[in-house]
Amino acid sequence: MTFGFAPSAAASTSDSLAAAAMPDTGRQPTRMLEPSEWSAAEIPLLRNPREVVSGLHARHRPTPATAIVAVLDPEERIRASASFARRASAVDGWVFRNALLAQLRRVIPHDLRRRTPVRTAVLLYCRDGEGRWTQEDGAWMWGLRDACTLHGLRCGAYITLTREGWQVLGEGRGGRRPSAGSPPESFAGAAGAGGAGTAVGDPRQPRAGGAASEMLRRVAAR
Repeated sequence: MTFGFAPSAAASTSDSLAAAAMPDTGRQPTRMLEPSEWSAAEIPLLRNPREVVSGLHARHRPTPATAIVAVLDPEERIRASASFARRASAVDGWVFRNALLAQLRRVIPHDLRRRTPVRTAVLLYCRDGEGRWTQEDGAWMWGLRDACTLHGLRCGAYITLTREGWQVLGEGRGGRRPSAGSPPESFAGAAGAGGAGTAVGDPRQPRAGGAASEMLRRVAAR
């Protein structure tokens, strides 16, 4: 089952900030992580990556150039997620960090008051090409790591989704389904596994799922 909600003024503002954070520039790649640097960061492994990938794929139905950032609880259930289209031509981790941070602020409160992060953010990026590492992936990795620090979250896995399938970069784990061209699995099954709802609307607009959806519905109803 899917759940929709009327966007609040706060959500609209966050959407505008996300768009502004991804300007169309022609700068050379900067602020990125090499695969060796990502491995050295000791990113926590997903216990069941396919379940996470399938759940996000079913919720957001990404097309190439779509990023999905999700927040997992300690049991690896999806508590909140948001998808948005990449609007920048520049490959720059700072630009991607701002876009990811805007979406995290939109869908879930920060954990900066905690001494140790208990929730983990993961990023799934749907793109063309092969699943192997690219400079663009390095920029997304840099952006995810920095956004997590600023929002009080653990930095989790970075996953690519192509027509070949999905790949958890830095772990050597992947699969053929789901892929960028495959139909989504039953949403009811994915929702049961992840425990989060999804707002469905214009596929070009950011979508959010999880506990924050109910909070935004209440704000919009006031």
